[in-house]
Amino acid sequence: MTQVPIVPGADDALADVIGERRRLVALAYRMTGTLADAEDIVQETYIRWYRLDEAERAEIRNPAAWLTRVASRVALDVLGSARVRREQHAGQWLPEPVPADLFAGTALPPASAGAPTEDPLERVTLDDAVSMALLVVLESMTPAERVAFVLHDVFATPFDEIAGLVGRSPEAVRQLASSARRRVRERRRAVVPPGEHDGVVRAFLDAARGGDLQQLVRTLAPSVELRSDGGGVVSAAPNAVVGADRVARFLLGILQKRPDLAFEERRTADGLGFALTLDGRLFAMATFHVEDARITDVWLVLDPGKLTEWRAIP
Repeated sequence: MTQVPIVPGADDALADVIGERRRLVALAYRMTGTLADAEDIVQETYIRWYRLDEAERAEIRNPAAWLTRVASRVALDVLGSARVRREQHAGQWLPEPVPADLFAGTALPPASAGAPTEDPLERVTLDDAVSMALLVVLESMTPAERVAFVLHDVFATPFDEIAGLVGRSPEAVRQLASSARRRVRERRRAVVPPGEHDGVVRAFLDAARGGDLQQLVRTLAPSVELRSDGGGVVSAAPNAVVGADRVARFLLGILQKRPDLAFEERRTADGLGFALTLDGRLFAMATFHVEDARITDVWLVLDPGKLTEWRAIP
C-alpha cells in the first residue's frame, strides 16, 4: 500500500493523523470496491492535509473527522468517474476481493451510531462489510447513496455531517441511506455457518478436480451465476454464465485447457475461497456464496491489478 510521507519535525499530532490511514483506506475501499481507488483517495486526502498551514490545522479540533470528510468528498468524485470507466470496461467488472481480516475492526459497532434515541432499524448489521456479496450490492447504488450508506451504517457518521458532503439536507440524506439500506436488505443473501459454507465449497472443488459433471452440478444451485473479471488484461467470460449445467461445463472446460492449474485455500470475507495458481504464480481468486447447501454465486477475479493483497500471502 502507498505510504504517507512523514515530514521532518512530525509530532504526536501528526502521528495521530497518519494513524488514521488504515481506517481511511477501509472507508474508501468500501465506497469504491478497489484498493487502487482507495489508495488514491487516501493519498489525495493527506496531500490536502499537508497543504494546510499551521493556523488552518490549529482550527481543526478533530483531525480524524476532518480526514473522513475530505476522503468522503474525494470518494464521491471518484465514484462518478469510476461509473463511466466501468461502463466502458471490457467484459464484466467485479469489486476487488480482499482477505477476510484485512480491515478487521475499522467499522464502528451499531451502538455507537448517532444519538442514543436513534432507531436501530436505521442501520443494518454489517458483519460482512467487505464481502463480495455486499460490494456487488453497493455497485448498484448511486454515488450519493453509497457514500451516505457507508458513512452512516458502517462508520456511524450522523446525517447532518453527511449532508454537507453530498450537498443535500439531513432529511434527504436520511432518505438516501434508507434507499441504500433497502437495496441491501432486498438483495442481501442468507449467511450460512462457516463450516457449511466451507464444506460445500470443498465438495465443489473435489467434483471439479475429478471431472465429475453430475457431482459438480449437485453442488450448484439451479440458478447459480458465475461472473469473471479479467480487467481487459486476462481472458475472461464476457458475460455472466448462468445455470448449474452451464456453469459446471464452463468450469470443467477451463480445467481441461489448464490441467496444471492449482488451487490453494484462502480465507475471504465471503468464507473459504481459492487462489488459483499456475507454475506457482497467482492467476486468479475464486470466491463463493452458499445458500441451502449449494453455491449460488461464483466470483472469479483474474484482473492482475485486483490480486495485489493475495500475492503477499504464502
